Amino acid sequence: MKENRSILVKVLSNLDIAVACIAIVILILATFIGVPMRYVAGKPFTWLEEVQSACLVWIVFASAGAAFRTGSHVAIEMIVDRLPAKAQKVWKVCIAVIVTVVIGFLFIQSIGYIRMFLNNGRSTPMLNIPYSMIYIICPVSFILQIVSYIVTAVRDRDNVVAE
Repeated sequence: MKENRSILVKVLSNLDIAVACIAIVILILATFIGVPMRYVAGKPFTWLEEVQSACLVWIVFASAGAAFRTGSHVAIEMIVDRLPAKAQKVWKVCIAVIVTVVIGFLFIQSIGYIRMFLNNGRSTPMLNIPYSMIYIICPVSFILQIVSYIVTAVRDRDNVVAE
């Protein structure tokens, strides 16, 4: 039972990476096919830009939580690293609070953004994809970012305590 739970946790914790990978494959394939269609066949795909834009949104937001888990976001720690140990702990807590509040704010704003698209029924001109479907990844991503940030912070804290 415990092993099944572990597999489930691994699958769920890498689901965002899988979604980002699928989006990047679609982006590459669509772009790769679109170039010869435009320049060789002279029949460009009029919908290509819509697919590319949607894929970019999904790649960026789907991979953001994974970036928190792996520590891949840009961080300038030079000043904090020069502080005494107690001051470093205080700053790290302040930074964690600020990051969580900002991502929480972005989550709330993204919900309003999705509601706006749902209320006005706006969709892409060529493929008629509702913008709400393109941007639904945003609030999901913000939740995953907060969870990933907290899990990483706890893991890093436990690693520091163990040393």
